[in-house]
This record gives sequence, C-alpha cells and structure tokens, in this order.
Amino acid sequence: MAKQKSAPYMAPGEQIAGVILFVIYLLVLPLVTGQLFRLAGDLLGVTIRPALQNLIYYYVLFAVTILIFHGFLARTSRHLVENFGGFAKYMGSGLVALYGLNELVFRLTNLLLNNRTNLNNTTISAQISDAPRTTMLIVILLAPFVEEVLFRGLVFGNLKAKSRILAYVVSCALFALMHVWQFAVVQRDVTYFLLMVQYLVPGLVLAWVYDRTGTLWTSIGLHASANALAVWTMI
Repeated sequence: MAKQKSAPYMAPGEQIAGVILFVIYLLVLPLVTGQLFRLAGDLLGVTIRPALQNLIYYYVLFAVTILIFHGFLARTSRHLVENFGGFAKYMGSGLVALYGLNELVFRLTNLLLNNRTNLNNTTISAQISDAPRTTMLIVILLAPFVEEVLFRGLVFGNLKAKSRILAYVVSCALFALMHVWQFAVVQRDVTYFLLMVQYLVPGLVLAWVYDRTGTLWTSIGLHASANALAVWTMI
C-alpha cells in the first residue's frame, strides 16, 4: 500500500507560534511551573494541590494548543474522515508494533542499565495513587493530544517536507528527551539520559502511523490507547 499523502498541515503563522510554544513546553515549563504555582498560592492565600496543578497545567496547554493549531486540526480532521479505513487499520497495527517492540526494548535496556528506575513512570504511578481520576484524564486525553500536536504535527510534519529521515530522527529524539531530561537535571546524573532509548520506539511508531495515514488523529488515538493500557497495569 502506498503511503497516504499527508493533509496540508501547518500555515506559516502556526509554525512560528508552534515553535515558540514547543520551546517553552520542552525547556521552560518543566523548570518554572512549580515556582509559578507556589507564587499563585501565596498570592491567593491557598495551597494548590499537586493534582490540581497538573490539571490546570494541561488544561492551559490543551487550550493554547487548540488556539494556535485550530486550522491544522480542522484540516487533519477532514483527512481523517476521508481516510477512516487507514485510520482503523494503522491504529490496530500500530498498537501491536508499539507493544511488541517496546516490551523488547524495555527488557533489554533494563538489563544494560542495571534496572535503573524510570522516574517518569514512577511519578505517574504516584500521581495515579494520589488522584486517579485527574491523572487518568491527563495521561489518557490531555497529554497525548498536546504531545502529538507538538512532536508529530509540528516537528515531524514540518520536517518531513525537507527529509522524511530527518523528521523521524528529530521528532523521536526530542520526544525521548522530553521524558527524561528534567530527571537527569534534578538528580544530577547524566546516566538518566540513557533511558531515552525506552521512548524511541513509541516516538517511531507514533510518527509512522501519522506518516502512513496523513491524519494526526491516528497518532493521537494510538498514544491515548497505549497510555490507557499502561495506566490499567498501574491500577
């Protein structure tokens, strides 16, 4: 089956605003969000619980993402309607590929890295125990939407026009980096960057299903489904 022609993706304004949002999301917010919530709590005279902080954080990102990329989202939604058969096919095959390859890589990296703890998974597990409904809303719906628009829609989609290989490499590397860099900084241990390899397979498969179907809703749906199954194993 030939690759689907991707739907028109980003207008110049969406690209510029998207890059600014992406840099803030990837490099700035992980370092300043906690301080901003503490400042807001002091000004309001209240304590904002971590679960509420996470919910506000992702709702704001969700709203900003829709505001910036509404045109792109409308176009990729029309492409979904036109290619729903491809969407259903690659949702299924993508889920099989994601779990098969990911399980293999996860076991290999655990052996090579002496069972170093993945702090991202540990953090999510703790959040589920503290506020299960809020965390599930974030992990299954809000986070996959924001991450897919940025990493696959913005990064992969725009780089693909220049080089498909470059698009895969850069989008996968940045997706993996996003999940580990702040833990490496906080723990002051660069070996945490080695855990990036555990996120290369998801990044690759999510980009692949978007590439094959031409609609971002395939990668959003696959990402949400994979997260839902992961959460189910943690409950």
